[in-house]
Amino acid sequence: MEEKIIYSAAQPSGNLTIGNYVGAIRNWVRLQSEYRCFFAIADMHAITVKQEPAELRRHTLELAALYLACGLDPSRCVLYVQSQVPQHAELCWVLNTVTYVGEMERMTQFKDKSRRHADNINMGLMDYPVLMAADILLYQTDYVPVGVDQTQHVEIARDIALRFNNRYSETFRLPQALIVKNGAKIMSLQEPEKKMSKSDENPNAFVSLLDDRDTVLRKFRRAVTDSDNRIVSEEGRAGISNLLAIYCAFANCTLQEAEKTFEGRGYGEFKTAVGETVANVLAPVQAEQKRLLADRKYLDGILAEGAETARRAAQRTLSKVYRKVGFYRGE
Repeated sequence: MEEKIIYSAAQPSGNLTIGNYVGAIRNWVRLQSEYRCFFAIADMHAITVKQEPAELRRHTLELAALYLACGLDPSRCVLYVQSQVPQHAELCWVLNTVTYVGEMERMTQFKDKSRRHADNINMGLMDYPVLMAADILLYQTDYVPVGVDQTQHVEIARDIALRFNNRYSETFRLPQALIVKNGAKIMSLQEPEKKMSKSDENPNAFVSLLDDRDTVLRKFRRAVTDSDNRIVSEEGRAGISNLLAIYCAFANCTLQEAEKTFEGRGYGEFKTAVGETVANVLAPVQAEQKRLLADRKYLDGILAEGAETARRAAQRTLSKVYRKVGFYRGE
C-alpha cells in the first residue's frame, strides 16, 4: 500500500509557544512514525512581514534545533528550510494563474495581518495562501495536520488544485485537513478567550518553549483566573479551564484526574503546580536544543540532506506541471 504523505510547516519568526508544542510539534513526532512526513521551516512566508535578516537566519537554525530536540527524527521525516527548495516559489507562480484575487482578499490571515501591519500591506501578504498551496501540492500531500481554526488554507489549496486539474488534466492530489483531536487548544494566560500567540504584545500572555524555569513560573502565577476558588473546568470560567487543559497536556492526565488532584487546593498552589509541570517538560528540550546549536556542522548537514530530498520530490511534481502548462523544455 502506498505510503500517505503529511506536510506541515512553521515560521522561524520568533520563539514558539507551548501552544505550538501541544497543538503541532508533539503531534508531528507521532505522525512521523505513521506517514511519510515533510516538515518545513517556512522562512519564505516569514518575510511577508518585516524581518531583521540576521535574526531570521538565527531563528531558522534555532527552530531546526528545537524541532530535533522535541523529537523529530531526520531518519523518519524530511526536515528542511523552505527557501532552500526553489520549487516552492516556482510552483507558486504557476498557481497564481489559476487563483482569483477575490479569493485572496477574503482570506482571514490576509485581513488580520493587513490590520496588524497597516504600513506594509504587500503582495506577499495577499499571495501567502498561494505559496502555502504550492508548499502542500508540491509533495502530492494527502494530509495537512491543522487545528479546527486553520482549515481555510487547506480548503483553498484544494480549490486551487482542483481548478488546475480541471484545466490541465489530473496533476495534483487533493489534500485533506487532518484535524488533531488529542491536542488541547492552549489559550492566552492573560486573555483566555483568545488563542495563545507568540506575537502577543503582552509577554505574560504566552509561554515560550525557550522560557527559563523562573519565567515560566512567574507567567503562570500571573495567569488570569476568576473569583471562584474551585479548580474545575466549567463554561464561563475560561482562565481556570485553560490552566487545567495545560496541566493535562503536560502531565499526561485526564481532566477528571486533574480536577481530583487539585480538589480543595487554592489557586496559588495550583498555578505553581502547572508552572512546575510545564517547566519540567521544557527543561530537557531546552538542554538538547542548546547542545544541537553548539554543533553547527551537524545541523547544517541535517538541513542540507532534508533540502536535497525535498528538492527531488518537489521537482517530480514541478516537471509535470511545467509540461502540462506548455513550458518548452527542449528535446
